[in-house]
Amino acid sequence: MSYRKFKPNDIILNTMKTYPSCELFIADATVYYNNIPEQTGEFSTTANVPTLPGHISLYEYNVDRKETSTGRSIGTASLEDKAVIYPWISKDSAGASFNTVSDTAYSNDWAYGDILTSSYPLTASITREYMTTAGARATGINVDTGETFKTTPTYPHYYALRNRFDYLGIRSKHYRITGSAVGSSYAWIKDQQDINLISIPSIFWGSKIQPSTLSLKWYLTGTLIGELQDTKQNGELIQIGPVGSEGSGSVAGVAFYNEGFIALTGSWDLNSEKIGLTSDAAKDNPKWVYFAAGANDGITTSNADSTLKSASFSLSFKGTTGIQVMTMWAQAQRGQANYSNNPTFLEHGQTLLSLTSSKIYEENPDRIIKNTVSSSYSDYSSSFKRQVYIGRVAIYDENKNLMGIATLSNPVLKEEDEDLTFKIRLDI
Repeated sequence: MSYRKFKPNDIILNTMKTYPSCELFIADATVYYNNIPEQTGEFSTTANVPTLPGHISLYEYNVDRKETSTGRSIGTASLEDKAVIYPWISKDSAGASFNTVSDTAYSNDWAYGDILTSSYPLTASITREYMTTAGARATGINVDTGETFKTTPTYPHYYALRNRFDYLGIRSKHYRITGSAVGSSYAWIKDQQDINLISIPSIFWGSKIQPSTLSLKWYLTGTLIGELQDTKQNGELIQIGPVGSEGSGSVAGVAFYNEGFIALTGSWDLNSEKIGLTSDAAKDNPKWVYFAAGANDGITTSNADSTLKSASFSLSFKGTTGIQVMTMWAQAQRGQANYSNNPTFLEHGQTLLSLTSSKIYEENPDRIIKNTVSSSYSDYSSSFKRQVYIGRVAIYDENKNLMGIATLSNPVLKEEDEDLTFKIRLDI
């Protein structure tokens, strides 16, 4: 077998954009991702994914692997071998730690040189945060003057997005912290509004949520009572249905396509039936500020009113994902690649070795290649012509280490006087 180098123009690297669909359904305070139920494993009851569905494993570590002590230690750190992968770090003067360890615990519970461990898998899911008076701040008192002053924000996530609201105000006035509706006396100050913030991790949408694909639907006892879409593709979430319902045509919130957030401020009633949508079991009419109640926000069917079970929510969109693609053109040029390692390439029954001993291994130089040229007549062989059937193309690195094999669905006939090019594509 001979090796052939790729020429500079034989390898092409590019990025292929895909737009995968994502649907998140919330019912009974449980999130479902693309209608996938809870998955059970052979060795782990939940395949090492949290009990609630609607989560994505970030690194796919320890999938369906049961944690159990093997009685062995790992390395010089004497870490316990639990038959699973887990991260660890040594306490030193750099102060590196896991975000689940508080500063106080880090200082008091471990000495320098001690090993801190964490666990896998790490997962992600959507979360909902209901903010009453989003811009609220705690107050303090000046002990000298007795004057009150504002301290830390009650909702730091809102303040983290506050500049982004105004920055995107050029796209739509509904992003702005202060604004008013055209032809109306209605005005808003987002700091004083109740905001329903839905956070969608980037693993669900890649690099960007595609405008015009975002859809939010609210169901009550299985009946659609409200739907929002970004019909203008400018981030405004406009209520488009049901036709004739209160709020139709109104903007109920805005979307952050590049950041993965949805901020809902719509406070009109979607239905006259009061249901439990908060953790204190209080009842209220369905409103967009209550959308996705139960999506990892602390609200459960046990701490909310039982009527929460009658509400369900659908959130769907398309993301943007870039897949790195390597295209390789393997050239089998005229006069090359005309020998096969397949035993049927040679005439059957002939002597393959001329001499063999403890010091010499010599092949028969007069071996005959089998004539595979098809004849138009029975019991008649056509004139000999060197040809091979190529069924696989092996890819090697610069050190001649095998990296992969491309297998053809059907072997391709190559004659000695023709050129063949094989296109091999690898998604990275």
